[in-house]
Amino acid sequence: MKRLLPVLPALWLTAFVLLPVILTLKISLSTPVTAQPPYLPVLDWSAGIEGWGSFLEALDFSNFETLASDVLYRDAALSSVTLAAIATAILALIGTPIALAMARAPERWQPRLVALLIVPFWTSFLIRIYAWIAILKPEGLLSAGLMKLGLIARPLEILNSQGAVLIGLTYAYLPFMVLPLYAVLTKLDPRLPEAAADLGAGPTRVFWTVTLPLARPGLIAGALLCFVPMVGEFIIPDLLGGSDTLMLGRVLWSEFFSNRDWPLASAVAILVLVLVVGPLILFREDEATEREAGR
Repeated sequence: MKRLLPVLPALWLTAFVLLPVILTLKISLSTPVTAQPPYLPVLDWSAGIEGWGSFLEALDFSNFETLASDVLYRDAALSSVTLAAIATAILALIGTPIALAMARAPERWQPRLVALLIVPFWTSFLIRIYAWIAILKPEGLLSAGLMKLGLIARPLEILNSQGAVLIGLTYAYLPFMVLPLYAVLTKLDPRLPEAAADLGAGPTRVFWTVTLPLARPGLIAGALLCFVPMVGEFIIPDLLGGSDTLMLGRVLWSEFFSNRDWPLASAVAILVLVLVVGPLILFREDEATEREAGR
C-alpha cells in the first residue's frame, strides 16, 4: 500500500488534469459540424492504424489561426490580462495593510479577524455579485447614499463598465490575497522590525526594507491565486461589465453555448490555459533562482 501512495497523486493529476487538457486540445484542432458530437474528426477505434492516420490528417490549426487573425479574440485576451493585472495590483495595495494589521493584532483577535474575512464564502458567489448590481446601479445604494450626503448631483454610471468589473474582482478575490500574506506575516520575527527601528529606520522605511521583502512569498502566492482565475473570469464581467466589457471567459461561453462552436471554444480555453500557465512558470523559475542564490 505504501508503494501506491506516491503513484496516487500522479494518477489523480493524469485523470483530472492531463487527460481533460489533451481532450480539449484535440477538440480545438477539430472542425465544427452539425452533429453529435458537434465536431470532426472522431477516432474510429475499429479501423486500426488506418483509422489513426485518417484521424491525425483531419486535425488542423485553423481555429488557432482564427484566434490570431480575428481582432475580437486579441482584444478579449488583452482585456482579460489587463483587467486581471490591474485588479491584482489593487488587491496587493489593499490586501497588504489588511494582512499586516491582522498579523499585528492581539493573538486572541486573530482567529476572529480571519473568520470575518472568510464569512462571505459562506454565501453564494452569484448572490454576492448580484448584490453589487443593487449597489452600483444608478438608482442603487451607492448613488442614493452619495446624493443624500450632497457629494454628487446625479446618479453614478458605474454599472456596465470596466470600473464595475474591477470593483467586483477586487471584492471577490480579496481573501485570496490577504490569507497568504497573513500566513507569511504571522511567522515574521517581530524582533527584525524592532531592530531596524533601533538602528534609526522610521516606520515607512521599516516596512519597505524589512517587512515587505520578507512578505514577498505571500505576496507572490496571493497574486497568482488572484491573477490566474481572474483571467478566465466569466460571472463578474457578464453581470457587472455589460456588453462592452470583453473578456475571454465571456467569449468562451458565447462560442460554446451560443454559437455551438466547440472547436473554437476549445481553442479559446487553450489560450486561457497558456495565459495562466505563463505566470506559474515564471514563479517557479524565480523560486529556483532564489534557492540557487541561497546555497
